[in-house]
Amino acid sequence: MKKDLRTGLIAIVVMTLFLGLAYPLAITGISQVVFPGHANGSKVSFDGRVVGSKLIGQEFTEPVIGKNGKPVLDEEGEEVRVPDKAYFQPRPSATGYSGNVTFFGNAAPNSVEAREEVREYMKAYLQLEKPYDKSLTSAGIPVDAVTQSASGVDPEISEANARVQAHRIAAVRHLPLSRVEELISANTHGRSLGVLGEPGVNVLELNIALDKESPIK
Repeated sequence: MKKDLRTGLIAIVVMTLFLGLAYPLAITGISQVVFPGHANGSKVSFDGRVVGSKLIGQEFTEPVIGKNGKPVLDEEGEEVRVPDKAYFQPRPSATGYSGNVTFFGNAAPNSVEAREEVREYMKAYLQLEKPYDKSLTSAGIPVDAVTQSASGVDPEISEANARVQAHRIAAVRHLPLSRVEELISANTHGRSLGVLGEPGVNVLELNIALDKESPIK
């Protein structure tokens, strides 16, 4: 009995040291040497500071300013924010693009709640984009513009979504539409391994390219 307990205890200590300490340290060390960027979260820097990650979507908003010149606050004392018209916008997120909590609305296709949610997204999208593209209708809204990704933090949008938003960006930034579309093409990533998924536009990288092309003063 004592021998069995001793053997089990030794096995626990050895496996804990190996799998819980040595192996993680080894893999961490290898990844830092071979893939330092990926290992550290694929961080993106601009003007000498980290502004986000290639892997996690984020909001591009601005505060609503009241008549008193100060930001408008909601009932909880938080700033009311709206999409910044000078930037491309990501797809909807159920988590506010939190990297700590990733999930999506798991409602069925026949869910009344899901239908109403999509309608709200469509209404907001049209309000933001239609003033700059009069031909835009609800039928022309790309699917990813009114639906959440599986993680809720997808950093990419579809090319179709980006090209709809290009009209707004060109007008607000006083850039030729053709130039904005060139930036979209330059920041579009192809299918994984050439066959998996669909081409996507990294919103953060595209917005950085915009700021380099036409800085906001």
